[in-house]
Amino acid sequence: MATSGTVGVLRTVRGGPVAFARAVGFLGLLLAGVALLVFVVGPVLLAATAFGHIMQDFLRRGVDGMALGGQTGRDLLLGIIGLFCCRFLVPSALLGVRWLGMATRTLSGQWCGVPIASAYRPEPASAVPGRRLTYKERMNWLLNDAATWHDLVWLAVNAVVGLALLLVPLTLVGVGLVAFIIPALRSVGLLHDLAVPPPAFPGNSQSVIFLIGLGFVALGTWSAPWVLRGYAGLARVVLAPSEQTALELRVMHLAQTRRETLDTGAAELRRIERDLHDGAQARLVAMGLTLDAAGRLIDTDPAAARALLIEARDASARALAELRDLVRGIHPPVLADRGIADAVRALALDSPLRVTVTGSLPGRPPAPVESAAYFAVSELLANVAKHSGVRAAEVDLRYSAGALRITVRDNGIGGAHAAGGATGGTGLRGIERRLAAFDGVLVVTSPAGGPTAVTMELPCALS
Repeated sequence: MATSGTVGVLRTVRGGPVAFARAVGFLGLLLAGVALLVFVVGPVLLAATAFGHIMQDFLRRGVDGMALGGQTGRDLLLGIIGLFCCRFLVPSALLGVRWLGMATRTLSGQWCGVPIASAYRPEPASAVPGRRLTYKERMNWLLNDAATWHDLVWLAVNAVVGLALLLVPLTLVGVGLVAFIIPALRSVGLLHDLAVPPPAFPGNSQSVIFLIGLGFVALGTWSAPWVLRGYAGLARVVLAPSEQTALELRVMHLAQTRRETLDTGAAELRRIERDLHDGAQARLVAMGLTLDAAGRLIDTDPAAARALLIEARDASARALAELRDLVRGIHPPVLADRGIADAVRALALDSPLRVTVTGSLPGRPPAPVESAAYFAVSELLANVAKHSGVRAAEVDLRYSAGALRITVRDNGIGGAHAAGGATGGTGLRGIERRLAAFDGVLVVTSPAGGPTAVTMELPCALS
């Protein structure tokens, strides 16, 4: 029986070609990062150097001794070009640097098993609603974000240390193929169009050269997973946010979610007040007037009084039904009594859709989490009924890794996203705000033409 170490080595060998391909992918990101670094730093250095030469010439010769022709004119032109690039090229390049940093973090977790947290400041709202950020606002946002500087440092480190790491498997495989395998195959009549001379050393027979080449290729592919782990570790050292930055963003997130939760709660209170005023309260007032009229007629016209009492009884039944609907909208009794799983099943029975509920929960989440999940599922099923164009949906409930996970699927027209869409609108954004109060996330997968899958994940502990 193979030991665990042997199994690990065999798994590494089998994953070598995949890791080698991923190393090539990281090399492509590295080259793109070098280009972006040039676009960011180049204009600044160009303008600073040009105007530095002009200032040096001014201090040496004064205004009268300077001339726009010659070197001074060229410096002035280069300085203007540098300023132009700083104005129109650097902001886009910084956004590209941010995208590259996010891609590196994502691929480090997916390809190398080394997740890297991101701590980017969200884009601020423009001073004028509906207008794009000005150059000053955009540069303040990007340059005051510590994550931007982490990304720039990573591009510089990656261009030197990262390149050295990635070149280890790439060089081994390249040398094995080009210097050994190709000459060996060319000597037996294969690949005769490639003019690569065989290496000169004693005993350089075809078989020896071919075996050495295979050894280089095998060593390169075998080392690729280990190199990728080291590469991802280097990326985490540079790109991971500091504790201070993570704490600041956490405070910002909590402040934002607290504000949105308070706004949502205030809006919910206004809705309850409006529903009570326009519904049950109006019926109770009318019922009081009816009973007062019946009291005045009971001695003189018992039949009319009896009719008014029957009307008051019916009004009381309607008021009670409206109060029950209102209470159900605040916190459904089935949710309090039976939990989120049974409450979703009851919601499925009341839905105009054919809703299939799958999955189960080994316990009950906290009541606020249950309430948020229940109304989020209710909103999603309403979106499916209104926008998807189908009459069936599926709701799946699971609990794993310390989080309640609920997925709502349909085979509709698709195109839903949190900012609006064929099946989205602003409802998904409202669900995001509701879940954010519990550090929950909403993931929408909805290509054009469908299907649509909306997954909610709420961290919690089950009772």
